[in-house]
Amino acid sequence: MKPRIVIPKLEPEAYKAMLGFDHYLNSTGLTKTHKELIKIRASQINGCAYCIDMHTKDARKAGETEQRIYALNAWRETPFFTEEERAILALTEEVTLIQNHVSDKTYEAAASILDEHYLAQVIIAIIAINAWNRIGIATGMQPGL
Repeated sequence: MKPRIVIPKLEPEAYKAMLGFDHYLNSTGLTKTHKELIKIRASQINGCAYCIDMHTKDARKAGETEQRIYALNAWRETPFFTEEERAILALTEEVTLIQNHVSDKTYEAAASILDEHYLAQVIIAIIAINAWNRIGIATGMQPGL
């Protein structure tokens, strides 16, 4: 895919609003690990190469292991993720694939592990990366560009 329009140049106010999500999320108690796992997993599901490239690099810089990054798309089949991370990843998948809805089982599992504020922050982080993925895919953003 070749690059298309550049939203920050054409609609800087819309882009600034999107950056507001990131600014907010950076002010929350979400751990860097949780944020990057959410961003990578949603981006894998959505097929956003630009975001996968960016967030795997960010995760490595934050100390994430290669093993966990490589296994992320098969997280259910590995012992590499904590119970909390598993709840977050399950919620990430169901919010990303929202046409199937978020099941009570998945929501209740996350709610039983995370406090309400953290759960709300996780949901906002999932929504934000899904929006970024859609911008990246729709405009043909390329990794490394």
